[in-house]
Amino acid sequence: MTVENGAAVAEAVTVANKVMVLPRKAPEKGRCWLATFDLPYITFYYNQKLMLYKLPPAEFGEVVERLKQGLAVALEYYYPLAGRLRQDEEKVLFVECEGEGLVGAEVVEAAAEGVSAVDLAEGENAELLQKLVPYTGVMNLEGLHRPLLAVQFTKLNDGIAIGCAFNHALLDGNSTWQFMFSWADLSRGGGGVLPLPVHDRTLARSVRLPLDLPATAVEHERGDPNGPARPLVMRVFSFSEAAVDLLKTRANAGLLPAAKPLSTFQSLGAHVWRSVSRARELKPEDITVFAIFADCRTRVDPPMPEAYFGNLIQAIFTGTAAGLLLGSPPEFASGMLQQVIEAHNAEAIKKRLEEYEAAPKLFYFSDAGMNCVAVGSSPRFKVYDVDFGFGKPERVRSGSNNKFDGMVYLYPGREGGRSIDVELTLEAGAMAMLERDEDFLVVKP
Repeated sequence: MTVENGAAVAEAVTVANKVMVLPRKAPEKGRCWLATFDLPYITFYYNQKLMLYKLPPAEFGEVVERLKQGLAVALEYYYPLAGRLRQDEEKVLFVECEGEGLVGAEVVEAAAEGVSAVDLAEGENAELLQKLVPYTGVMNLEGLHRPLLAVQFTKLNDGIAIGCAFNHALLDGNSTWQFMFSWADLSRGGGGVLPLPVHDRTLARSVRLPLDLPATAVEHERGDPNGPARPLVMRVFSFSEAAVDLLKTRANAGLLPAAKPLSTFQSLGAHVWRSVSRARELKPEDITVFAIFADCRTRVDPPMPEAYFGNLIQAIFTGTAAGLLLGSPPEFASGMLQQVIEAHNAEAIKKRLEEYEAAPKLFYFSDAGMNCVAVGSSPRFKVYDVDFGFGKPERVRSGSNNKFDGMVYLYPGREGGRSIDVELTLEAGAMAMLERDEDFLVVKP
């Protein structure tokens, strides 16, 4: 059986066991209040990550036990992940980390022994990938009734798939990978958790903000910003170090000598934005939006430590007419990204927080804007260095949650150096156009 046999393989993923893993020691603090930075993500979905490793099948059971032991120690330090979302009498959200609220992480053991880790690393079987990551389609507000972290270990015929689902109202990408590195280090017998996570969310925002939540998590919130539900396709495009450097060189070539150089992110982001707009066959007058989930740790005043555990991101936007975007040289789009990124300073962040606190709202995919390209994650997260004791992953992927037409996740490339992997979700017709676009794929000079 191979990954091409989509439905058959997906059915071949069988669950053998399900347990709850508690922190090795009960936390000293019983509550962790959610800050204003956290609240906009309550109606997003659990953030899913999938890591594929090669591993002799005979070692699966032993490895899973070691991973669970490492997880128990990691949860001692990252105790909010072992808690349960609650609202107090004033409707303020917090994580309860003691008593009945200390539920632990849900851990599932499964098997898909007809599937190869190597094949999965190279393939694009979305149906199968969803079977390897827990909590698909589960909204963050369901953390009121579910664990805030779920993990699935799936035995493959030549390895192990480690699928994780994190409640996104609790943490962002920076904190996610901070936890993953610590868990991996503890599992392989390393030095432990350094630096220690910072859990005091009043450092980010001390406001207690009541929030009215819907009674149930309903499916219409999964709506796409570009219209009614259409078939979506997920692909990973790998940009080599040479391609990344070439994009940056091309974007900077047209700048005036005194202009600030454009960054790798600004150059690559503009390349993806322009290419996707071309693949969508937008009319010249159509407006297209670029959204960035920006880490604010170094932008707030005073700056927050990298080890701050929680959400410290905000979505920032820029947009233009498709005709102007595609008819201008690359530095035009790159410059737009540079401008909106630099403008998002401490004052702008504070203003956004105050606006939200004055009129809190629940956010959905439709808020991204028409013809949107939205970027999350970052090549700064060294995901291919997450080693649980059996080597580096063959591939790191995101699950299907929080993906809509135009959603992009950036990861460092598997080949190392300055290479970057672009995980992109698009409407099927536009994806077919993009895959035939030699300028996007090859990046010819």
